[in-house]
Amino acid sequence: MDAFIGFFSYILNLGAAAILPISIFLMGLLFRLGLGKSIKCGIITGIGYIGISLTINLLMENLGAAAQRMVERMDLSMTVVDGGWASGAAVAWSFPISSLLVLVCLLVDVGMIVTGLTKTLFIDIWNYWHILFIGVAVHVITGSVILSVISVILAEAAVLVTADRTAPLAESYFGLEGVSLPTASSMMWVPIGFCVDWLWDRIPGLRNCHIDEKWIKNHLGILGEPAILGVLLGCGMGVLAGYDIGGIWNLGIHLGAVMFLLPKMVEVLVEGLLPLSRAAQEVVGRHFQGRKLYISLDAGAALGDPAVISTALLLTPILVLLAAVLPGNRVLPFGDLSCPYFVVFIVAHNKGNILKSVLTGTVLLAITLWMASDFTPFYTELMQASNYAFPEGMSQMSSLSCGGNMFNWILMRLAALF
Repeated sequence: MDAFIGFFSYILNLGAAAILPISIFLMGLLFRLGLGKSIKCGIITGIGYIGISLTINLLMENLGAAAQRMVERMDLSMTVVDGGWASGAAVAWSFPISSLLVLVCLLVDVGMIVTGLTKTLFIDIWNYWHILFIGVAVHVITGSVILSVISVILAEAAVLVTADRTAPLAESYFGLEGVSLPTASSMMWVPIGFCVDWLWDRIPGLRNCHIDEKWIKNHLGILGEPAILGVLLGCGMGVLAGYDIGGIWNLGIHLGAVMFLLPKMVEVLVEGLLPLSRAAQEVVGRHFQGRKLYISLDAGAALGDPAVISTALLLTPILVLLAAVLPGNRVLPFGDLSCPYFVVFIVAHNKGNILKSVLTGTVLLAITLWMASDFTPFYTELMQASNYAFPEGMSQMSSLSCGGNMFNWILMRLAALF
């Protein structure tokens, strides 16, 4: 077992960019794509993923810094700091039980595929951390391995079923054929978010107001081009952050670069993935008539859509304002201040309607802040058990993407009853 844990830890330490090409290559061989084509698919998909990751990091670094400046300018003082997704991911892989839970995740996916309960082949192993997190949290809080395993089974089932339901949107709106995006930070907003969208569609006037990329281009001309729109939104963020003229322009040109480069990187990734997806459909079609198989990808593959980035940019200052005025909120936004992953399927469900997506996102951010605040005691105990270093002056921690995840919140509240 120690040898298995050591080998698995070594593979994970290589990082998602190294794991993905290997996974794609092995899947290509499994689905009889051939050695040469499998190698090509793996390498090109890996290159596309690296390009997306670099561009997203560019977004997070620049947008996150501006958002934190907004927090400082508003002099927000809360008792709980948002540790962000990074703190959750670090803890998810740090406990001995994590290796057992990875095996559970693999078995659950295979079992659900064989029984027809899911169509998603969950090869995006790095993103298992979202599911491992709740298993580790339940184990630390309750001390029960059985409850930990049950929580992982339920969390993964919820994520996979939601990924299946949203896969048609990934294809029709984002152009990702044969792909699902079971990233929990994107899945967590789907159930409530689609209900909120339904409410907006019942309001006369609002349901017919469709402000999307095409509308912006028609009304703003060249200013509606994604790159230029990114510059304008970035400059606006710089003004809100209190930057000087140089800082405003620097943020604007960086966010313009993000909106221009991300779609290009997604095209590279899709070029590598498409042959594998088609080969998988052929094999599954021969052995399971009428069945379809989705290849999992990180939701970052959908961030190339300008409406997603625009919605996320507009929601960032709204999140800061909500944190200041929302009754019952105790969480100071920090690690998850920029939230493009949250809005992926909200934008797709609204067919790129930025207005409705921002309205829905505002409601969901409020709910997320409440859940993250309520999750604080559990998150803090988990961080303390892992000897995680708290920011100076803070003794409590939560996370919008982990503690504010509806699946995690429900499972943690149920586990706390035992």
